[in-house]
Amino acid sequence: MNRILSNSGLFSWIERSWSAVLLSGKTIYFLFTRKLDVASTIEQMMAVGPASLIIALVTAAVIGMVFTIQVAREFLALGAGSAVGGILALALARELAPVMMGVVVAGRVGSSFAAEIGTMRVSEQIDALYMLKTDPIEYLVIPRLVACCVMVPALSILALVIGLAGGLIVAQSYGIADTVFLDSINNFLSVWDILCGPIKGFVFGALTAIIGCSWGLTTRNGAKGVGQSTTAAVVTALLAIFISDLLLSWVMFQGAGQGASLIGQ
Repeated sequence: MNRILSNSGLFSWIERSWSAVLLSGKTIYFLFTRKLDVASTIEQMMAVGPASLIIALVTAAVIGMVFTIQVAREFLALGAGSAVGGILALALARELAPVMMGVVVAGRVGSSFAAEIGTMRVSEQIDALYMLKTDPIEYLVIPRLVACCVMVPALSILALVIGLAGGLIVAQSYGIADTVFLDSINNFLSVWDILCGPIKGFVFGALTAIIGCSWGLTTRNGAKGVGQSTTAAVVTALLAIFISDLLLSWVMFQGAGQGASLIGQ
């Protein structure tokens, strides 16, 4: 049985998950007790945000268009065409925008963190940092964590705007006036709904950074191990994003019924 679990990688995954928990605690402690490397943090922010901008914009626009295509015809058949914009806004603000950006960053940036730090581990550069009396958490992890926690919420807000713009373009092809579409957004969308996206983005960014860095720091077995760590980091980050999204949605939107009442008006 132990051999089966070992071959499946379960033991390694549990060990690395526990390492990620410990890394989270140490990182939070260092955030309040060590000086932030501003230059490195800005460099990582550029890698997380602007470097991901094109894929984020394209993804958000396409999702907004596809969602509108799926719901516009059905809502028009039900005589509720005026609610299309509001439904799209709720879906993007509460769910689609932050999750999309979390997935984009996990795939693009989380893999980069794991590969870069994993390469440093197997090439003994991490050991060299210790010899120079430099803690890898302070030098490598904290700038990446701060960058993700800042840029993923920003990308989520941008994705909301671009997704709505894409939906507006498609809605006009179904005969829904832009004023009707925008009024629907104004009626459905609350300040809390807008804030939920960045809150989720903050959590998703933190999870991606911690998992990517932790899997990189625990890399073994040379170049093969770097590849395995990169793949495992992305998969684990995606699972963490989806599970945390469920928990956050459960907490944030219990009893939320504004949209249903507005449709019925």
